[in-house]
Amino acid sequence: MKSVLFICVENSCRSQIAEAFGKMLGQDVIACHSSGSRPSGMINQKAIASMRKVGYDLATHISKSLNEIPDIEYDLAITMGCEDKCPWVRAKERQDWKIPDPKHMDAGQLDQMRDLIRGKVTNLISKYKGT
Repeated sequence: MKSVLFICVENSCRSQIAEAFGKMLGQDVIACHSSGSRPSGMINQKAIASMRKVGYDLATHISKSLNEIPDIEYDLAITMGCEDKCPWVRAKERQDWKIPDPKHMDAGQLDQMRDLIRGKVTNLISKYKGT
């Protein structure tokens, strides 16, 4: 099983959605966590509503800092588009997915972003299933 960390600034939307899809779709392939460099302390309400549409209750998640996740060397650390605002973590591989900041998105745009993240997580799981 591969360890994957999804990172964004507030850990309230993008990284939380990625973690949720990792758990929904790849629980036998990846052990995933999410974290933020400046966690907001809450989950974005629009993200909760968007994930509810695909049958996942994001309201059960908690916005976390790096101090609140396992202190391990991850197989993969994925930043969601925050680049230099995201902290450095120990990882064998790094990627930046360049997901747009959802702060000012309406519900339809956020659903599109959710589907983009789902596609990327699905591809990641497929890649790891093949190794």
